[in-house]
Amino acid sequence: MRIVVINGSPKGKAGNTNIVVEAFLKGAEAAGAETVNLFLAEKEIQHCKGCHVCWQRGPGQCVTNDGMSEILSHAGRANIIVFATPVYFENISGMLKVFMDRMTMIGSPHTQQPANSEVAPVSAHPQAPKLMMISTCGFADRAEFQVLSHWINRVALKMRMELIAEIYTTQGKLLSDSSEEMQAHVSKYLQHIEAAGKEVAKNMKISDGTMKILEQGIQMN
Repeated sequence: MRIVVINGSPKGKAGNTNIVVEAFLKGAEAAGAETVNLFLAEKEIQHCKGCHVCWQRGPGQCVTNDGMSEILSHAGRANIIVFATPVYFENISGMLKVFMDRMTMIGSPHTQQPANSEVAPVSAHPQAPKLMMISTCGFADRAEFQVLSHWINRVALKMRMELIAEIYTTQGKLLSDSSEEMQAHVSKYLQHIEAAGKEVAKNMKISDGTMKILEQGIQMN
């Protein structure tokens, strides 16, 4: 089992998003998974030119030579790809958006049919990696993740990948609160994130019980 995280936080290793990612990967590693945490903040990723030459040359054949090659090399050997990002203005970070625009080179140029369409949707490719989403936001309202959830579901459809889990953490600033009292609450929450990592590494999914706990967020009692 190989899990590759594409970490789109501009703060990189110091971000609140990475606190959740590291806890998730810790649990996955404990269950025997090999993990890679790639920080877009440390890579040079240029904007997509929209030339679509890649659709004629073949998957991964981009006219721009930059940090995408290294990331795609890791992603190509993954069983699970995790996109991680903080919520920026109701959406994914600009850094992750630039990366995803470049992912056009491995996506299908043909629009896939959504599940509620009269035309049957194209099923996930059986050999494609599974897909996950991890995100944090500063507010307590889980509605902050509505756009991200819609986006990642559309990405999974477009890329013909199965979306196996979405982990959304509200009140993300609490994760880096250094007070002893707060860290006790954060530590308990991160233990559940670790449990989710173990479940994904073993079963390619998060149990309903664990998801229910995670959806409650960081508990203050």
